[in-house]
Amino acid sequence: MSAQEQNLINQACFVSGNEAVALAARDAGCRVAAAYPGTPSTEILEYISHYTDVYSEWSINEKVSLEVAIGASLAGSRALCAMKHVGMNVASDALMTQTLIGAVGGLVIVVADDVGLSSSQNEQDSRYWGRFAHLPVLEPSDAQEAYQMVREGFALSEEYQVPFIVRLTTRICHVKGLVRCYPAELAAQQGAFEKDVSRYVMVPGNAKQRLPLMLERDAKLRALAERTTLNAVQQGSDKRVGFVTSGAAYCHVKEAFPEAPVLKLGLSHPAPLDKIAEFANSVAQLVVVEEVEPLLETELRAAGGEVIGKEHLPRIGELTPSVLLPAVKPLLGETYSSPNLQSSVFPRPPTMCVACPHLGIYYCLSHVKNTIISGDIGCYTLGAGHPWNALDTCISMGASLSVAQGLDKGRTAADEKKRVLAVIGDSTFLHMGMQGLLDITYNRGNVTVLLLDNRAVGMTGGQNAPSSGLNLQGDETIRVDFRKLCEALGVRSERIREVNPYELPTLFKALREEVKVEAPSVIITNQPCVLTERYAKQPPLAVNADDCTGCGNCLDVGCPAIHVTHREQVIKPNGREKTLAFVKIDSAACTGCNLCLETCAPDAIVPLENVNRINAVEV
Repeated sequence: MSAQEQNLINQACFVSGNEAVALAARDAGCRVAAAYPGTPSTEILEYISHYTDVYSEWSINEKVSLEVAIGASLAGSRALCAMKHVGMNVASDALMTQTLIGAVGGLVIVVADDVGLSSSQNEQDSRYWGRFAHLPVLEPSDAQEAYQMVREGFALSEEYQVPFIVRLTTRICHVKGLVRCYPAELAAQQGAFEKDVSRYVMVPGNAKQRLPLMLERDAKLRALAERTTLNAVQQGSDKRVGFVTSGAAYCHVKEAFPEAPVLKLGLSHPAPLDKIAEFANSVAQLVVVEEVEPLLETELRAAGGEVIGKEHLPRIGELTPSVLLPAVKPLLGETYSSPNLQSSVFPRPPTMCVACPHLGIYYCLSHVKNTIISGDIGCYTLGAGHPWNALDTCISMGASLSVAQGLDKGRTAADEKKRVLAVIGDSTFLHMGMQGLLDITYNRGNVTVLLLDNRAVGMTGGQNAPSSGLNLQGDETIRVDFRKLCEALGVRSERIREVNPYELPTLFKALREEVKVEAPSVIITNQPCVLTERYAKQPPLAVNADDCTGCGNCLDVGCPAIHVTHREQVIKPNGREKTLAFVKIDSAACTGCNLCLETCAPDAIVPLENVNRINAVEV
């Protein structure tokens, strides 16, 4: 090893788990990487995109990204696909067939589980995919292991000719640590794509022939799990209890019970049942600590083992020391008194950004009566909250249109007069919503679709999408014409409108007119996300306190830049009590979108420069 290579090993960088995955892909000789943005996995591809030796792309959805990676693997290149846990549901069609085909160039699928639901609509355990698809699962417990296991995953993928799943969790993805990199390597050269119809064309006859090979591979992987150093026993002095665990849960176990023996599983599936049984014989009690489902626990019990698991530990959320200690201490005959950590943090529910183009949409929707509004995944999901309360459903990516079709066709006499609207963002529409619109037009649904084109994947940080006209690297490419696309999907041209969401009267009129039409219609909003460079900021606004009547109309917009200074109780002429809310605008945050100005009855909201001029004259 050269001195330069040794120096590289000795250097450590302070990075997150996501960046460690990107570094590993670079150093392992990965040639193709694909993903669709989704927290907590988004940054993996953003970091990879900086490496010019790796082709990287934002794919249209997770299924496409996996298929791109599969194609690269079949061409003999090492390839990586990254997604969050719900993305694996989308990609599963390709996944379940690829397990029969296997891998040629190393194929690593990085899936990030959102344990604790920080930013997801459900909490699912991606380790199931290893069992379901007969694929091995690696589980790093920190950023360093994320680097090591991704690199090892590429090598093992080629050795066993099988895709490897690397399961991360939110804590691994986002927590930083010191990572030491190894000298970069070039992937084994597989040569040109080799035609192999019996392996690559999965018609029933060929698939049947691959099934025995898959089962043989399972046996080889079980043997690997028993001997690999990825699964290692860490001895401890207190043998009253031993733990078998993996991933981030391992760190929590070591913090809560530093003296206890631990069998740490880096290759968690196939499970090393013999090694676990041997470890169990060395301790008085064996506790299985796994986030979130009792997968390993169930397998061990099926194998005849005696284990302690989810009867004491929760099946939801992270298994932090504050969860482990009160659950396990009684097993040791000890009591545990939880510290009284009363939170003094004021609750801050999520809301939309200042001047978000979705604000005007939901302001109008909150004033459109007698409607059922089907929502989708994105920033606009926040429309279900205060002050708009203008969203009735949210299921999965692209579901708003299909659910709206079901609401339309399934409505009873009680809802006969209600209108059905569907709200969907541009990237979500392209991800999985187009099929829903085609279903509506094909089956003669009566749904009004609000297609919110802010030219970005807003919820995950404003990444580029086909609606932006820019690719992952920021290079110009095609920009989708949503009007033409909706027309191609069957919507009549006169039923497609493009509106500026900051022009409330125009938007409100379009809504009221389109919901009355007994046919599919689409209203496309056309202003960019305020957090991207495509948004043009205008001079800020302010409230002239002398003119403010406390009507509170501007608060219905929901802009975070508007603050209530004080409230007053007044008695109306009819004897009823009314609360007046007097407001101010955080001019440093204001972008001058004019939404609040359009709702202000007494015209108390004016350009900041006008207020400053008045104050200067008074002084």
